[in-house]
Amino acid sequence: MTRLMKWSLGFLAVSLLSGCGILAVGAVTGTSTILADRRSAGVQAIDLGIQLEASNHLIKRYGDNAHISVTAFNQKVLLTGEAKDVDIKGGAGAYVKELKNVRSVFNEIVIGPNSSFTARANDAYLASRIKTQMIFTNDLPSNSMNIVVEAGNVYLMGILTKAEAERAKKVASNTSGVKQVFVFFDIISDAEKARLEQQGKADTSQPNPNN
Repeated sequence: MTRLMKWSLGFLAVSLLSGCGILAVGAVTGTSTILADRRSAGVQAIDLGIQLEASNHLIKRYGDNAHISVTAFNQKVLLTGEAKDVDIKGGAGAYVKELKNVRSVFNEIVIGPNSSFTARANDAYLASRIKTQMIFTNDLPSNSMNIVVEAGNVYLMGILTKAEAERAKKVASNTSGVKQVFVFFDIISDAEKARLEQQGKADTSQPNPNN
């Protein structure tokens, strides 16, 4: 790729970022191939529906007593943000777990006051930097990952091979300003990776052998 093309892709990636839950838009490999999202269109729609339903319910239920971000990827749900007390944290997790099509819930909500606008902006900026690094990392399908940053902690979700998962974690860990990196990947085999790259999309939600 030309330097101009790389710069343009990087600018597009950063400009598309908003909030702390971020869906990567592409990955550039050594052969200039942009890998597609490994979820099927149906699973992507399910994930979006889970996020909207859960987010709307939690906002209405808890109001200013919590600031909870809902991120769904491949029907696995990550809850981040802050809650006034443990009852709110537990209640949010229990509600999401019972939603239709949810495979598993990772409740990373912390107990404490809601984060400030400045803190959230800093998290969004950090996520954009990680995103840009991943886009220009060879053999890393950033379009099949979600990058979530809360209080400097990074949470990664996606459908990756073991080698890709290790590479993604390394990129995030080596980014200045990152405190800790937590991964919630669905790990697939190299054979499944080859099938998905040939097909372009995953037919169904991919099982996680580590669960």
